[in-house]
Amino acid sequence: MNRADLNHATWRKSSYSNSNSNCIEIADGFPGVVPVRDSKAPRGPALVFTANDWSSFVTALKGGAFHH
Repeated sequence: MNRADLNHATWRKSSYSNSNSNCIEIADGFPGVVPVRDSKAPRGPALVFTANDWSSFVTALKGGAFHH
């Protein structure tokens, strides 16, 4: 996978975010990949997942796979 140039990415916070919570941000507009970063560290590193892997993760999360 080629490295995505995230210098001009437009980031959006999770819809589950509120002003007091830790949150992730996702950048749209990168075909085939989903860049993800920590909203508390916007200048920090981002993880880049394939779109298929991200979709599988979100489906598992919604299905309660990580609920403890």
